[in-house]
Amino acid sequence: MLKRGVFKTLFQSVDALVTGKGRIDDDLFDEFEEALLAADLSLRTTDQILERLRGMVRDQRMSTASEVQEGLKIALTEALGDPGDTKLKVAESGPTLYLMVGVNGVGKTTSLGKLAYRASKKEGKKVILAAGDTFRAAAAEQLGIWAERAGAELIRQKENADPAAVVHDAIIAAKARGADLILVDTAGRLHTKLNLMEELRKIGRICEKELGRKPDEVLLALDATTGQNAIPQAKQFTEAVGVTGIVLAKLDGTARGGIVITLRQELGVPVKMVGVGEGPEDMLPFNPEVFVEAMLG
Repeated sequence: MLKRGVFKTLFQSVDALVTGKGRIDDDLFDEFEEALLAADLSLRTTDQILERLRGMVRDQRMSTASEVQEGLKIALTEALGDPGDTKLKVAESGPTLYLMVGVNGVGKTTSLGKLAYRASKKEGKKVILAAGDTFRAAAAEQLGIWAERAGAELIRQKENADPAAVVHDAIIAAKARGADLILVDTAGRLHTKLNLMEELRKIGRICEKELGRKPDEVLLALDATTGQNAIPQAKQFTEAVGVTGIVLAKLDGTARGGIVITLRQELGVPVKMVGVGEGPEDMLPFNPEVFVEAMLG
């Protein structure tokens, strides 16, 4: 569960701004803008949020600084979109398959392991992990540790093998063994002449061939502590491989949180899961209302 006030930058800033203020003026909105930007919202997203608040003031729906604070909470929640969009999709028949993509170092393999743990231990699903990052031996070894921890089966091949072949084997194994969920790790970069995005598209084609559909989710792992630097990563992967959801890792006391709102507003891609700690159980479904409560207190 996200702790109230965990994102100290925005919570403390906004709370300080409204304390003792009884009226709304341009100076208050300027201070709100500074606080939102400091919390890792982009300038564009911040402008949209503040314009919505100004509209509420013009319509006389708010008249005090404390009401503006409540209005900000509503505006931030609505900016995160329909809560129903944050739920992970599940296949109507056969095994569900999630493809995890992202650059190296963002917590991709760890996030996938935590998803496996949650699905297996909390939801009682039979899970298969596919070590599709065949270019880093450490990635497969790390995934193997998570497989043991989660009670999941690991499908892997030798180093530098074709990642699409690993996914093929995982799908065949899942069908044969009645698995509920296939979680596929992928490379963050390739140490060959192959293009990373083309390799990911190839994996997608294998899924369509063997399952009769695209991956049920293409999940982009992002490091919440990178702030605005997450935006170009998200744009690149979304344009290339059709990202359907974001898994935000390292969303703890060192992250300022606002990047979640910017990702939703600028890319239209919902955040689906958030990593809030180092433990195997620290992967939670994303809830917009709970998230904003944690930001603003």
